Amino acid sequence: MIDLPEPKPRRLLFVCSGNICRSPLAEAVFRHLAHARGLQDRFQVDSAGTHGWHEGERADPRARKVGAAHGLSVDSIARPVKTSDFESFGLILAMDQGHLRELRSRCPAAFRDKIRLMREFDDAAEGDRDVPDPYYDGLQAFEEVYAMLDVSCRRLLDALA
Repeated sequence: MIDLPEPKPRRLLFVCSGNICRSPLAEAVFRHLAHARGLQDRFQVDSAGTHGWHEGERADPRARKVGAAHGLSVDSIARPVKTSDFESFGLILAMDQGHLRELRSRCPAAFRDKIRLMREFDDAAEGDRDVPDPYYDGLQAFEEVYAMLDVSCRRLLDALA
């Protein structure tokens, strides 16, 4: 169980590199699962990137296609992580170890305990807890990432609900 000392709704931020593949898909998965359980009013979710390479762009078409195939609307617009995010979000979920290190290095010390690795919530993730970047691969890689995020988001929602 995760103890987040913040008022409801709980605010979650999913983070990857450019905010066009993994983090918008994670945002959409979590939002969909919360809605399916009737818990949508208990959470505010967003996504961002450690870098602003794709700021203002829609999610990668492959992420949107995989999301749609699973009944999700992947509709976020890419943005970089802002300093204010560290204070305003109760839980910040990094997609891989590199993001985790980057976020912790930029985060004020008082808020570092809010940053977690996404696959910490996936009991089947042994050893390597990274959600791999599917950007340079095909649609199947996005499907595999979706499957990882679905498991992790389900367990995360269980822990928070």
